[in-house]
Amino acid sequence: MRVLLIEDDLVLGAATRDQIAGDGHSVDWVIRLDHANDALSAADFDLILLDLMLPDGLGIPFLRVLRGRGCVTPVIILTALDQVSDRIAGLNAGADDYLVKPFDLAELSARIGSVARRYAGNPNPILTLGALEIDLAARHMTLNGKPIILTPREWVLFEAFVQRPGQLLSKARLEERLYSFDSDIDSNAIEVHISRLRKKLGAHVIQTERGLGYRLGRP
Repeated sequence: MRVLLIEDDLVLGAATRDQIAGDGHSVDWVIRLDHANDALSAADFDLILLDLMLPDGLGIPFLRVLRGRGCVTPVIILTALDQVSDRIAGLNAGADDYLVKPFDLAELSARIGSVARRYAGNPNPILTLGALEIDLAARHMTLNGKPIILTPREWVLFEAFVQRPGQLLSKARLEERLYSFDSDIDSNAIEVHISRLRKKLGAHVIQTERGLGYRLGRP
């Protein structure tokens, strides 16, 4: 996924960014709400991680404005505010989950996966696609009972198709899933990763709509 992290604590922000990137997601990290607005205006994100106390404002009003604009991007609040009233306010403002600092980074990864699956319409992490058995939470899959090993970027790309079965995904949309603002993008990166996925999973697992994009097929 492409994740927007809004966090002004530099130590926690760096640790969170590294954890998410280590899971294979693309992360754009900002420390101010005005920078977050700029990022949201420039790109589409699959998830927002939102601190509630930022240098230029509070997270709850920011979230209410986002939801008021019709933004449906899932939001997980990350905050030191641990009162029940704080959690209620965050959830009522439109947050999908609420994690109190200090938190375990592995738990954050699990919550990100859970929220992403709910938004994809299938909260079950275990999926079957033809001869493929896929555990999205564990990032493990088998083809005809044999384990298939994917690189982190191959997983991110494959998850984009699994989360939107049957939908046509453009090359630009897939590139957004793989890279953040400050990453170099090879012009043929998507083609290379899709070629590798086809070799591992089957020639028809990803179908090409020439000039339009790609969609999930069957292995």
